[in-house]
Amino acid sequence: MDYNERPDFEGGISCDTAPFDMKTPIDYKVMMDYLDACEERYPFLARGVIGTTIAGRSIPFVRLGAEKAMKNVLYVGSHHAMEWITTSILLRFIGEYCCSYKLCRRIYSISMPFLFNNRTIYVVPMLNCDGVELQRYGVDPDFVMKDRLISMNGGSEDFSNWQANLRGVDLNHNYNAGFTEYKMLERELGIFGGGPTKYSGEYPESEPETASLVSFIRQIEPSMVITLHSQGEEIFYTSGGETTPRSRQIAKALSGMSGYKLSEPEGTAAYGGLTDWFIKEFRRPSFTIECGLGTNPLTLKDFFPVYVQLREMLFTAPLLS
Repeated sequence: MDYNERPDFEGGISCDTAPFDMKTPIDYKVMMDYLDACEERYPFLARGVIGTTIAGRSIPFVRLGAEKAMKNVLYVGSHHAMEWITTSILLRFIGEYCCSYKLCRRIYSISMPFLFNNRTIYVVPMLNCDGVELQRYGVDPDFVMKDRLISMNGGSEDFSNWQANLRGVDLNHNYNAGFTEYKMLERELGIFGGGPTKYSGEYPESEPETASLVSFIRQIEPSMVITLHSQGEEIFYTSGGETTPRSRQIAKALSGMSGYKLSEPEGTAAYGGLTDWFIKEFRRPSFTIECGLGTNPLTLKDFFPVYVQLREMLFTAPLLS
């Protein structure tokens, strides 16, 4: 049986995820069409935009739950272009949350009306909208930045291994946390400008995507941030060795739900990320979840097994914050 035709996990009730059929990898249009369909079907779902990408694409967010609940958490997907499976996971979560709330169901013994009224979940399913499109389809022959992008890609028109945004900036190294130290590491690695991965930009928050997300976070002041990446089946919960009150306790709970191991970020992974910045700026728990196992980009056949691994975490984590 195809996983999109399976009955839902609990109660034998099918939660419709159409038109998100997962027959093709996610892209910007599929994401926006799915969010449109959810908004039409579920009037309690709230949508907005955190900002605009270099190519002029709106970066959407979704609000699940009451606007002024006791606490709120933030989930972010697709910092990296090759990691579009994280967007697929978050869209599936949005659809199942909405369906389950509408049916007043319990998931993992959690009453969905209780969760809705007591925790707000903000979701930014695809931060790097331009990068995902570039990785999926390559550069448009008429695009004004075509020559520059090909040059940053080592002269190749194959962008299947592209992680960065359209300026060749790795968004998860563009936050103001260990930025100066990472610049020194960049030079050691021979990175001096934009490229497929690892370049942190000219200065922290130089990119519209990261600047928009930082502004949004300061506006909503979440009690916890979870960022989905791929791959490795790992959970990072520290920033340069720093943790926040209850970080390890929450991380162990997330590890138990997902089966993912707890790890310390090393090398380039230890600088300039959203988790690093949020811990430094807010002194609140933040976690980087490396979803699935394999080689990026993970394939469509990985989607459903990875979602099953993370499902309990996504529904339960807001109550741990």
